[in-house]
Amino acid sequence: MPRTKVVPIPVMGRHHVNAYLLLGRRPVVVDAGTPGSGRAIHDRITALGVDPTDVALIVITHGHIDHFGSAAELHRLTGAPIAGHIADLGPYRSGRVREPYLPTGPMGRAMARNRKLHARVEPFEPALLIRGETSLEDFGLAGRIMPTPGHTAGSVSVLTDDGDLVAGDLIANSFMGVIPGRPANPPFHDDPRRNLTSLRAMLALDPTTLHVGHGTPLDPARVRRWADREHDRLARREAAGRLTARSE
Repeated sequence: MPRTKVVPIPVMGRHHVNAYLLLGRRPVVVDAGTPGSGRAIHDRITALGVDPTDVALIVITHGHIDHFGSAAELHRLTGAPIAGHIADLGPYRSGRVREPYLPTGPMGRAMARNRKLHARVEPFEPALLIRGETSLEDFGLAGRIMPTPGHTAGSVSVLTDDGDLVAGDLIANSFMGVIPGRPANPPFHDDPRRNLTSLRAMLALDPTTLHVGHGTPLDPARVRRWADREHDRLARREAAGRLTARSE
């Protein structure tokens, strides 16, 4: 197969919220942005010289509405089936995220008060239910969907055979992409320790670049150093009885 090209599709701001177009033998879209952004994603795909009806698959990385908010709309516009992990099937079928949000810091606590994050969006039914590592070869892409639970129970990433990791909210840039290139937690994690375990598992596969839902691409070496510091920080919080996680 040809080398896969990873093209960001900004949904909000320059890098505040990203979807991605993966260009291999056939195009694959990763994430569908906030509610009402399906048409913008569709038009951006067209502007890149790709017929949206050629999209082979829409992969949703997890059940937060800034990632699946326009999944149903984008499905209608492209005709492409949607893939999502079975552990986040509840939010996909209901159109509502699991509540309450569990903030990772001050930004998350502030954002949790935003009514838009608690809205019901158009639900959808994944045609491809992810339960484990899943090849994308049948969809024309040299890569795999990798379960990376922790941010939510059903979080997934896409790892191309060329080493690009499209990581959803496994990791982010500081302040939702305002400070590019600096690794940070996204505003929320359902289980911070489990997310860190997933992040380290992906880093152990030696990706060349991490493409994230919030911000610019991240260098794996810098993310590894951040992960070591995060391990120590979480250990301190756990020892102090201040580490929270969602009970499944």
